[in-house]
Amino acid sequence: MTVHLDVADGVGTLRLDRPPLNALDTALQDELRALATEIAGRDDIRALVLTGTGRAFAAGADVKEMRAMDQAAMIARARDLQDSFTAVAQLPQPVVAAVHGYALGGGLELALTADVRFAAEDTRLGQPEILLGLIPGAGGTQRLPRLIGPSRAKDLIFTGRQLTAAEALAIGLVDRVLPADELLTEAHAWAARLAAGPATALRAAKEAVDRGLETGLETGLAIERTWFASLFATADRAEGMRSFVEDGPGRARFRRPAAEPPAAPPAEAP
Repeated sequence: MTVHLDVADGVGTLRLDRPPLNALDTALQDELRALATEIAGRDDIRALVLTGTGRAFAAGADVKEMRAMDQAAMIARARDLQDSFTAVAQLPQPVVAAVHGYALGGGLELALTADVRFAAEDTRLGQPEILLGLIPGAGGTQRLPRLIGPSRAKDLIFTGRQLTAAEALAIGLVDRVLPADELLTEAHAWAARLAAGPATALRAAKEAVDRGLETGLETGLAIERTWFASLFATADRAEGMRSFVEDGPGRARFRRPAAEPPAAPPAEAP
């Protein structure tokens, strides 16, 4: 196995483990997709840390493997490549990417699937596919401009240049920059805080934001109000409001998902 999943106290850790730099070959992509599908259905995983083992988060695709592929082979493979990353992007749980060393090409595209990105001070990030005569193929041309804007994304994609962690922070590509020895601790602390929160409301918030960004404002507002009303059926909502009135804000103790029926899923917005 080149991708591992560990779970403790509601927090999952999804870890790439393909030395020396976690190059994303087809086998790793398939394992990633399978584990993401598993995670999506597990109520004991309430938040997720995505990271890499060793010297890099992921230094990119396995170029040696790709070099042997012709156009027909890549046409057959390209959808599976994108689907493996999309499976992570569509996880209902909050996800933080803990990025260190290199996050280049497919490595950066994988980090982009997370909800937030924490980077170690030594991290280098970029989309260098243009230097191979290619473009990003695992979501980089779509997720990157949605995050940092089209002109900044085009600059990185057109030039293939690498950013330092500080430069990435300045343009909103990462959300925090930390000393390397604090990276995983802080990422797990972020995930643990959310794992103790109202699971259904967190999933609703993620879906409302993500689906809303793919639509117009009117449809996005319809998604929001449907989820907002649906959450009034949950025990977490009742506990949150009870605690606020009786104990003050921020003191609610939310239940594990198995302790309450799920909120009704939102109807398709018009």
